[in-house]
Amino acid sequence: MIRRASLVLVGALMGATAMSVIYAAGVPAEAAGASTYKELSVFGDVFERVRAQYVTPPAEDKLIENAINGMLSSLDPHSSYMNAKDAEDMSTQTKGEFGGLGIEVTMEDELVKVITPIDDTPAAKAGVLAGDYISEIDGQSVRGLKLEEAVEKMRGAVNTPIKLTLIRKGADKPIELTIVRDIVAVQAVKSRVEDDVGYLRVISFTEKTYPDLEKAIVKIKAAVPADKLKGYVLDLRLNPGGLLDQAIKVSDALLQRGEVVSTRGRNPDETRRFNAGPGDLTDGKPVIVLVNGGSASASEIVAGALQDLRRATVLGTRSFGKGSVQTIIPLGENGALRLTTALYYTPSGRSIQGTGITPDIKVEEPLPDDLKDKMATEGESSLRGHIKGQSETDEGSGSVAYVPPDPKDDVQLNYAFDLLRGKKTDPAFPPNPDKAVSAK
Repeated sequence: MIRRASLVLVGALMGATAMSVIYAAGVPAEAAGASTYKELSVFGDVFERVRAQYVTPPAEDKLIENAINGMLSSLDPHSSYMNAKDAEDMSTQTKGEFGGLGIEVTMEDELVKVITPIDDTPAAKAGVLAGDYISEIDGQSVRGLKLEEAVEKMRGAVNTPIKLTLIRKGADKPIELTIVRDIVAVQAVKSRVEDDVGYLRVISFTEKTYPDLEKAIVKIKAAVPADKLKGYVLDLRLNPGGLLDQAIKVSDALLQRGEVVSTRGRNPDETRRFNAGPGDLTDGKPVIVLVNGGSASASEIVAGALQDLRRATVLGTRSFGKGSVQTIIPLGENGALRLTTALYYTPSGRSIQGTGITPDIKVEEPLPDDLKDKMATEGESSLRGHIKGQSETDEGSGSVAYVPPDPKDDVQLNYAFDLLRGKKTDPAFPPNPDKAVSAK
């Protein structure tokens, strides 16, 4: 038997910043039936015919790789095959630094769809927006390419230009942007003091996230005396997800006890539960969590845990709704298999797959005139072939993923500030920890 270490992904989508975490060892497999092996012999026959008789000699390794990807893409949007280079790139990206443009992407309708541009990266500075479709890369159509192939074309040497052709809803014609590639060193957490409130924005969940969060809270506490500090805003908007262990640590940083998240696979004995331990870095100060349609996966784990345990009030609009877990199974020199193996559940036992996190206080973020009718709702439920969630309805998941560049124009953020300062009131704030909801 081949021993295989496995990885679990809770990142939003495979793309320029796919994220993962080492999680377990051993991936049991069941023997296939006789009829399955008969069908595999048909595949072998087709492969030989194509290899021997196609009009031009095909690359045999590409034939097999494409066949594998065809099988995996028929399962759900998040299962895929990674060749050796892709697997190595993914491992590098979890460290919070990679080369490229700085965008989270997926494939939809044969085009590369932008989930979100990462702050302060070449793509964000050039004006790429969440919801944009990339139709051409350096003048070549992306149709017919796998997502990994499109991502590879967008990567390249630092300081080299790349031309993207974007299709944006509401735009009269395609938009052409020339972007210069750079090393994208993602700052996991940004923070600042807003008079008497500490602001924490978690941009992504990489190996840097918890250490950066801890440093940020220490810095805020040093800047504002405890008797003056009204509380914290934890901004998870436009956060596409990342490392499972970091999502658990960020949740634990604000909790004294309770289950953070559970993952449940095909078999009952595959269920795993992760709990918080004593020690709240914020010393029990009030916390408001901001979410929108760009908040996915690991960020939904944090929002769901703090919401169910009544540690924080969640404010904003419905989150993306990616509640599935991907296991990375190394295949040696042949790369790795990225396979959906479980769903994760919040402390109350709810799956957010296809539904997302519903905020305690719904506050819409108004779009500027130049973006009205140009940004659509983003959500797992709108992805073709997604796993239907157990609580999914026609309403689906997700919402518009937009955050104003100027904090003064940020309606959601300023609403949170007003709640913390007592200028606004709401029955959902502050939450009562004695009314925490846990699975029965």
